[in-house]
Amino acid sequence: MAMRAVEITQPGGPEVLKPAERPVPVPRENEILIKVAAAGVNRPDVLQRMGMYPVPPGASDLPGLEIAGEVVDTGEKVCALVAGGGYAEYCVAPRAQVLPVPKGLTMIQAASLPETFFTVWSNVYDRARLAAGESFLVQGGSSGIGVTAIQMAAATGNRVFATAGSDDKVAACVRLGAAEAFNYKSQDFEKEILRATGGKGVNVILDMVGGDYVPRELKCLADDGRLVFIAYLRGPKAEINIDAVMRRRLTISGSTLRPRPVEFKGAIARSLRDKIWPLIEAGKIKPEIYKTFPLEQAAEAHRLMESSQHIGKIVLTL
Repeated sequence: MAMRAVEITQPGGPEVLKPAERPVPVPRENEILIKVAAAGVNRPDVLQRMGMYPVPPGASDLPGLEIAGEVVDTGEKVCALVAGGGYAEYCVAPRAQVLPVPKGLTMIQAASLPETFFTVWSNVYDRARLAAGESFLVQGGSSGIGVTAIQMAAATGNRVFATAGSDDKVAACVRLGAAEAFNYKSQDFEKEILRATGGKGVNVILDMVGGDYVPRELKCLADDGRLVFIAYLRGPKAEINIDAVMRRRLTISGSTLRPRPVEFKGAIARSLRDKIWPLIEAGKIKPEIYKTFPLEQAAEAHRLMESSQHIGKIVLTL
């Protein structure tokens, strides 16, 4: 049986994304087949399209890391984190990485959850151990990861700060729950964080910028503060003051989610189901959808993502 899909015909710009027909995938042991209603678009999809993000062994070569739809066998409405294959009518997902659609959410909203929610939980809560009452800074607060991190941390009792690249995006960060947000083009986030925290600094920083931000971030961490990397838009190299790391007992860490085993992602799924899904169902966290595109217009969705005009998530619909 054939299905509609969008494939990467060769590494390159958005124009290399082309509609195609593919065989419907066959689930292996501990996988389920989902009829896709919507698929989230994420920065790793763009990197994969450019040939800069290799597909893990055994994963579909089709882009798309998060989906929502109906389980073919049962009709249950679910969303799932997948290792690839989301830009298609049907997609297989490891059972452990499948979550129910939170009550009150549409399929489009549900499709916007897995990639960013798994990433934020894994890095901010498991890795950086953000505790209730601590302060938190997310760089790139208007991105898909950013809007998730702001809302999640605000809903779990944290004082949240964010940076963004325009006054509109700064206002959006505050609307989503940041105590304060700073325009990194016109404000010095290091000075602003120290002012806002009475010179103490923040307990945890989630960073996707890297490069020359790193020494500045170390200066605005509190003693025993934790800095976690999930990307490096300004480059993978930085110069740091090791004396400050030692004296102030700072922790620098980072991770990538896609290559991790199913068991690891399954543990995150259980944490989200227990701790975060109730907050979504109570309306304390709301998916932030910027724009949707039909599946066949995936190239347009990628153009929008690369323009960085969006606040929140971009979703493909089927």
